[in-house]
Amino acid sequence: MRTKTTYTLENSLKFKQQLLQWSKQFEEIAWLDSNSYHQEHGEFDALLAVGAFTAIKTDYNQAFAKLQEYQQTTKDWIFGYLSYDLKNDVERLSSKNYDGLDFPDIYFFQPQKLFLLKGNELEMHYLRMVDEEIEEDFTEISNLPINQAITDSVEPKTENSQPKIQSRISKEEYLQKVQKMLAYIQRGDIYEANFCQEFFAENREIEPFKVFQDLNELSGPPFATFLKLEEHYLLSASPERYLKKTGSKLISQPIKGTARRSQDPEEDIEIAEELSKDPKEQSENVMIVDLVRNDLSKIAKKASVNVDELCKVYSFKQVHQMISTISAEIDDGIPPVEALRATFPMGSMTGAPKISAMKIIEELEETKRGLYSGAVGYFTPNGDFDFNVVIRSILYNSAKKYVSFSVGGAITAGSKPEKEYEECLLKATAMRRALT
Repeated sequence: MRTKTTYTLENSLKFKQQLLQWSKQFEEIAWLDSNSYHQEHGEFDALLAVGAFTAIKTDYNQAFAKLQEYQQTTKDWIFGYLSYDLKNDVERLSSKNYDGLDFPDIYFFQPQKLFLLKGNELEMHYLRMVDEEIEEDFTEISNLPINQAITDSVEPKTENSQPKIQSRISKEEYLQKVQKMLAYIQRGDIYEANFCQEFFAENREIEPFKVFQDLNELSGPPFATFLKLEEHYLLSASPERYLKKTGSKLISQPIKGTARRSQDPEEDIEIAEELSKDPKEQSENVMIVDLVRNDLSKIAKKASVNVDELCKVYSFKQVHQMISTISAEIDDGIPPVEALRATFPMGSMTGAPKISAMKIIEELEETKRGLYSGAVGYFTPNGDFDFNVVIRSILYNSAKKYVSFSVGGAITAGSKPEKEYEECLLKATAMRRALT
């Protein structure tokens, strides 16, 4: 079905820049970049998929069933996203909050051209209909001037002439809503819930490639994503893996627990150590680990769910994060898409118990989450997959000129509203800077 050609690169970092620059000509682009971040479960340094041969986009109604049929029919590489609002397909829930972005609830495509980078090795997997273009494309990409890399063809407007980024809710409203969430916790309706707020600008034009480059440079995360599907763009600096399947093995790596970085190396080490011992952050993380274990047990072989790593602190350019790793063996006969459906949405973005948390989130948040706190990733021809969690991300509808990013945090009985607000602002730093 695909023709595969392998090249050895002289300068893989330069080629990455040239490759993303070259991709601008396509209507469908999925770029996944690990930023050479050392992680145990990484398969590739970067992947690029461009040009849809086939695609599926739909609302949440029967979305997972449609995706399963599409994945099993194509039996090929497919790239795309699951929006948070697919919760309405999994459970009897609804999404009635304001939506300025207007993304489909699900969108996947089968690329005509696919590039896989690992070290200095490049694999190009082209559908037979375009495979005569492999050598020509490789030469064209390799000869792109590096100083042009990652710039858009449109002339950017100056920052002063652009509508400013504003908050969907005021600080006072945020604090009041957290208090309401704490009341639900005290009443026993939930133990923890992830509460998010949106920052947005209307009638604002951005250069998606340039903004992504700036955001990625600021954050350097292991699950960076540039996604363009017609007028819909995702510019993501996500540090979090949602779920990965390799053969029969499943891996989930929820993040709960955040602390700032410091320029002072000694203070930075102290901050990371404080985070690792913080009882509130640990309890947040452990609650979500329990939830993920429970979700995985629905589709796992008996006694195969295991916590490989609990509450380990990892450092990124902007923040320290507390990450746990949970693994399981998928049960015989379970289709790959069912593993996603059974665990969606990811516990780190909902709370516990999951359904109660999602109902309360819908009540207190002002904005439909859409792709934010959903997942982006890919399926391989044999049904393996890898998906991130869409956080630390900018969403853009170029037709509506609507720019949005959301940030949130876990609210538990130990939460202090003012501190939660400060954590939101910390998480928003890189997106704000990339947009200004």
